[in-house]
Amino acid sequence: MTDLPDFTIEELEELTRIDLGLFGNEEAVDLGLSAVEVITERELNLSVDVVVRDDLAFRARLGSTGPDNDPWLQGKAAVARHFEEPSLLVRRRLEASGQSVQDFGLNPDVYRAHGGSIPLRAGGLVIGTITVSGEPDVVDHEVAAEALRRFLDR
Repeated sequence: MTDLPDFTIEELEELTRIDLGLFGNEEAVDLGLSAVEVITERELNLSVDVVVRDDLAFRARLGSTGPDNDPWLQGKAAVARHFEEPSLLVRRRLEASGQSVQDFGLNPDVYRAHGGSIPLRAGGLVIGTITVSGEPDVVDHEVAAEALRRFLDR
């Protein structure tokens, strides 16, 4: 992979306006399988989690990923849940303002402001996350966003 994807703030903010309506474990599995499809097509080394209401509904580890990715999956998801925005958008906002998660009273070992997690909304509320980890964080984000797009297109 030579060129890393680049995202505008507007593109990242668009993801905060998606409302999935009814979304439970079956939908979480479908979303996770969409991510696996993207990961496989692109021959990437990624782990993916889909969490619904604090319950891990889907996990897959592809390529060279494994338990070492878990703290990243959990940390990125914690950021997406706390700020209710994609973790890459949070990272960009923090960088632009010269701040870190510590400035919000958050532990950087628990809250990892790196791209790859997108909050899932239903009825206007954040009810879960899709999180991807294993490649550069902009690639992680791109895969999560593409999986969400494919899920919505079905």
